[in-house]
Amino acid sequence: MRPSWDDYFIDIAKHVATRSTCLRRYVGAIIVKDKRILSTGYNGAPRGLAHCNEIGCLREKLDIPSGQRQEICRGLHAEQNAIVQAALHGVPIQGGQIFCTHQPCVTCAKMIINAGIVRVVCAEEYPDELGCSMLAEAGIELELWHKDS
Repeated sequence: MRPSWDDYFIDIAKHVATRSTCLRRYVGAIIVKDKRILSTGYNGAPRGLAHCNEIGCLREKLDIPSGQRQEICRGLHAEQNAIVQAALHGVPIQGGQIFCTHQPCVTCAKMIINAGIVRVVCAEEYPDELGCSMLAEAGIELELWHKDS
């Protein structure tokens, strides 16, 4: 059976997540417009810097719960990397959709809002209610993906 577009793009986001260098969670994101993939991203350290899978995770060492103290993480989130890659290569993403393996955190939600993305589809929830409420306030559609039968 041929997959729906949402199933297709979520499956690709899951594959993108396999490039992640995070020790806690593999996350992938793709930005799509008019059924065309514009940009991809996965969570990991900035270009040229050591990755957590090489030097360890400070948040793990300090036993910080998921969804808290993200500012001390050396990695960027998948959504951030997808937006940054589009900007770096001059790819306009306004009016696009982002498909993510996990629900965006508040920082990613703010970037999604300012990037002009109109729809977010995520495969798994993430413990960040503020991110959800900001997306709702901005009128951005947030959907928890359910595989089509």
